[in-house]
Amino acid sequence: MNCRGVRGATTADSNTREDILDAARQMLALLIRLNGIEVEDVGSAIFTVTRDLDAEFPAMAARQLGWIDVPLLCSYEIAVPGSLPRCIRVLVNWNTDKEQKQIRHVYIKDANKLRPDLCQLPTVDFQELEAWIAEYIQNHHVPT
Repeated sequence: MNCRGVRGATTADSNTREDILDAARQMLALLIRLNGIEVEDVGSAIFTVTRDLDAEFPAMAARQLGWIDVPLLCSYEIAVPGSLPRCIRVLVNWNTDKEQKQIRHVYIKDANKLRPDLCQLPTVDFQELEAWIAEYIQNHHVPT
């Protein structure tokens, strides 16, 4: 089994706890769904945010999805002039038998501008995704 990097990025609608957690949770849920990630196979995850997001740690969204024992880290993204505002990024280190070219990375909302070569997702139905997240949390007995 190899350790593979899985990337994701999204944008928060505003600098509020709710918007940061919603955006990060949706991004992680899509990574989980598209790749079949099981929490016990996650080695660690590193989150970054742009400097205009400081109302909550995006790693809290991973905790909400049951990543209780996974080492998580949050940091600021380098503030390059003209870079995408309100951006949340993640690098998940995942132990898997999949080849790197089989990994599905997730760039949603305004973050799809960052890697158009990797934005091959169908249109995301966020209402359906929120229902999936609620079911996932219930089925995995995640404490709320």
